[in-house]
Amino acid sequence: MCKQTQKSYIRLGAAASKNTSLMPSHYFSLALFATSLCLCENYTLRNSVSWAVTSNDVVVEGELDTVSDEEVAPALLVDNVGLWKQAYPPSVLRDGGENAKETVQNKDAAHVSSASRVFSYRMEEVKVPASNPSPPPHQETARTARYIAHSSYWGHLATISTQDKIKGLPFGNIFSVSDGPMDNSTGVIYFYVTPMDYTVTDLRNFPYASLTFSEAEGDFCRNMVYDPEDPRCARLTLTGKMVDVGEDELEFAQEAMFSRHPAMKKWPPGHEWFFMKLQLTQVWLQDWIGGVSLIPLEEYFKATPY
Repeated sequence: MCKQTQKSYIRLGAAASKNTSLMPSHYFSLALFATSLCLCENYTLRNSVSWAVTSNDVVVEGELDTVSDEEVAPALLVDNVGLWKQAYPPSVLRDGGENAKETVQNKDAAHVSSASRVFSYRMEEVKVPASNPSPPPHQETARTARYIAHSSYWGHLATISTQDKIKGLPFGNIFSVSDGPMDNSTGVIYFYVTPMDYTVTDLRNFPYASLTFSEAEGDFCRNMVYDPEDPRCARLTLTGKMVDVGEDELEFAQEAMFSRHPAMKKWPPGHEWFFMKLQLTQVWLQDWIGGVSLIPLEEYFKATPY
């Protein structure tokens, strides 16, 4: 269809150059415009992220709905370089002719909704409280520290780098964390990591690190119109030694991480993921104007977040 339109404009341009006073370049511009529309035809949209669809990568009508989340999701993480090429498993992609191309063009909203599952996970798997409790009074520093540690889903981990250009210098990285399921806060921070990460390489060389959380991650500071650097927008830094989780604690570490980050269950096993935790040495908190608090570990572990 698109090729026919393009050829029609070119023929019109040739005819016009012989029989009329119109300039051929006028029709040549239209031909270029038609060509650009043809190029656009080879792209599809998935949740505001688009990628080229070749003649061999066409979604067959009716088949996508039969693919489970467990089959689709891991393909996203098999190869970071070829992320978009891995968007669908082989069972969803088939060689397609003209009928398959027509299916792509005419698929309805239900199919788009099904495809969007590739980029999402069922949120009902995450045990989230009906409403996020308000932070404790700032005078209750140990409780505030436990509140931030428990309500945070990610933090900034600083290590001493082993990378050639910055060896011996600080290096920061973002990690998903959990101190336990939503209904069981422990104050111990767990991680799910891979040896392929630079940070893990750093920790094998020097296992001490600092993990920083900010209350700006949640809604409190935003609702109060506090800048993240405002002392009233609390920040917590936990410093200690990163260690592998032992066999006796492995089941709880898995529950802690997977209950808060269910997507982790589908990460590719080839990356050799394993659990670590932070053995605390110091708890540093700033949650108000006028200084910081160094909270004794006994008080920190004795406190409850809510």
